Amino acid sequence: MRVLHAVTLHSPTHAFGGPVRVALNLSRGLRERGHEARLLALGDGFAGPLPTEVEDVPARLYPARRMLPLGFSGITSPALVAAAGRMARDADIVHVHLARDLVTLPVALAALRAGTPLVLQTHGMVDPSDRLLAKVLDALAVRRVLRGASAVLYLTDHERRGLEAVAGPAAPGGVRGPAAGPGGGPGQPLRLVRLVNGVPAQEARPAPPGPPRILYAARLQGRKRPQDFVAAVPEILRRYPEAEFVVAGPDEGELASVQALIARLGVGDRVHCPGALSAGEMLAELRHAHVYMLPSVDEPFPMSVLEALAAGTPAVVTRSNGLARDIAAAGAGRVVDGAPGLAAAVLELLEPAARDEASAAARKLAAEAFSMDAVLDTLLGVYGRPYAGTHA
Repeated sequence: MRVLHAVTLHSPTHAFGGPVRVALNLSRGLRERGHEARLLALGDGFAGPLPTEVEDVPARLYPARRMLPLGFSGITSPALVAAAGRMARDADIVHVHLARDLVTLPVALAALRAGTPLVLQTHGMVDPSDRLLAKVLDALAVRRVLRGASAVLYLTDHERRGLEAVAGPAAPGGVRGPAAGPGGGPGQPLRLVRLVNGVPAQEARPAPPGPPRILYAARLQGRKRPQDFVAAVPEILRRYPEAEFVVAGPDEGELASVQALIARLGVGDRVHCPGALSAGEMLAELRHAHVYMLPSVDEPFPMSVLEALAAGTPAVVTRSNGLARDIAAAGAGRVVDGAPGLAAAVLELLEPAARDEASAAARKLAAEAFSMDAVLDTLLGVYGRPYAGTHA
């Protein structure tokens, strides 16, 4: 089966975050099962020519051009848009990691025009919005592609409700298995299928040596709350003065504030800001960390937390995190109500017995609930009905 995964942007700094990681994980898994999966995206920030392969996945990247001052929503490539129809016709399935932007929306529309089965995965990026641009895009294209898709994948009940608020109700009872053939027209109900994010298994490892090391590895933006991470540092240092802290990730407006807070608290010798991490560097940091902390709010299903769990690194998250209930139920870390509880949660997990117990629970949770094999089984079921229906 030839599967085209389309996502907005790939860059050396992983600026677009989780959706690219999901697209790559799924593509690698599909290729391991004998399918021809490839990536389509904009490319930006590379020193030389754009790569033709990303983490063993064949990739067609186009130079990003900024058309509007609207962050990721304002970048596109006329060449990518022009090629989208041909690439959709050459695929058996077009899987679009959909956002309200000038990359994934044109690819999804091209798939509908080509008659190629379309699977959409929104990662919480398509939700009700009062912004004028969002309303315009919803009216012109978003509702059409959501209703025309063979399947729309969602992570959480919150995301499902948001999709229905944008595009109308789902098919009666929802879609509880593979999508039933090619998608309908713009008046058709949504064909919703729940698909969790999966994470590749990691080798077991002993407890990290050396002083306690606490890691934050995500985009430095307001919703991720990197300043809350830094604010917890002094309390942890009072118990473990030799502890080390890492604030890693591409800057999306918070780096200056984070650095200013580090200076104001006088912890510059204990907190390091290495910038964005490559996939290999991220894994190395996770395996070296004693605790992973992500203070973000309203986080749908963070890949960085899943990667931490797979590495056996206990995670501290807030209650609004989409993985909070799973982590709490499994004992794979700690869940807090907000910033005031972060330091105490980390201190609990730095106790050797608690950390060993949470580390084992984290690996078990990742393997049993979020394994790539289980995710791929579900995804291939979603792909199978529209593919068979189109090629019978």
